[in-house]
Amino acid sequence: MRIAIYGVGGVGGYFGGRLAEAGEDVVFIARGEHLAAMRRDGLRIVSPAGDLVLDPVAVSDNPADAGVVDAVIVGVKAWQLREAGVAIRPMIGPETVVVPLQNGIDAADVLAQALGDGCVLGGTCGISAAIERPGCIRHAAVAPYIQFAPMQAGAPVPVNAEALRAAFDRARAVTAEIPADIQAALWQKFLGVAPAGAIGAITRAPMGLLYQDLRCRALVDQIKDEIHAVGQTLGVHWAPDAIERVSAVHATVPFSTTASMQRDIMDGRPSELDAQIGALIRLGEKLGVPTPVSRFVYDCLMPQEQRARGQIEF
Repeated sequence: MRIAIYGVGGVGGYFGGRLAEAGEDVVFIARGEHLAAMRRDGLRIVSPAGDLVLDPVAVSDNPADAGVVDAVIVGVKAWQLREAGVAIRPMIGPETVVVPLQNGIDAADVLAQALGDGCVLGGTCGISAAIERPGCIRHAAVAPYIQFAPMQAGAPVPVNAEALRAAFDRARAVTAEIPADIQAALWQKFLGVAPAGAIGAITRAPMGLLYQDLRCRALVDQIKDEIHAVGQTLGVHWAPDAIERVSAVHATVPFSTTASMQRDIMDGRPSELDAQIGALIRLGEKLGVPTPVSRFVYDCLMPQEQRARGQIEF
């Protein structure tokens, strides 16, 4: 398959690297020092599942250089999606499928506004990975998995979506699935990352401490309950043990694990605060579901978000 990775952070870099390792025709769209390092030294992945060096690697800062591809995996941050939807248009053909892998719940809707509903799938993944230095991705925790499917349950699965799943099946250290209900999968992932990221950002504490400290765990659990209630009202088909499954994962990750939103906020970078917690609050208001803990955390963190975006100074 001809596959483009738009956004070569921890997520895009890892999954794209594994696809390239398996022999797929992968082109990476990157920028800045990361782009320069990949052009010079290739792409390195450091992982408990096995290290990888791709050298040389097909990489560009211009999507038009890639031409039309079979699939685009979008790994940018949620707040960059509108720009991404415009930028990747030169890579979209009649059969192309687009898989967004952001942590929020409306990434497919945002991309569909730029590209139309036909090519955009719902997508989610599990991995704790980040750029360690330009040209190098470190996979720290979580057995990597990826899920993608049409947003409407029961809709026909595009040929290239099946082909992409088969490509991941050939790759090392990745589990791929086309679930029957991608909405349920998106919300299940959201249930895991948003509470830990929000409380981790406000406390500056790693996930191990969030789980061990009863005060922190109570706050995480309250946001889980708010997400579950909003999703339930929206019509999400939750598994009966949805919250328990997330809690079991939180209990087993390495003590020092942090969520990507938390790391961005702590490092003074723009984050997915609004795309995750803000989106939850707005949905709750629309549906008449209270989200008081999420609102409190959002309001406390928003000044830092505005500073990171250059909107205020302090």
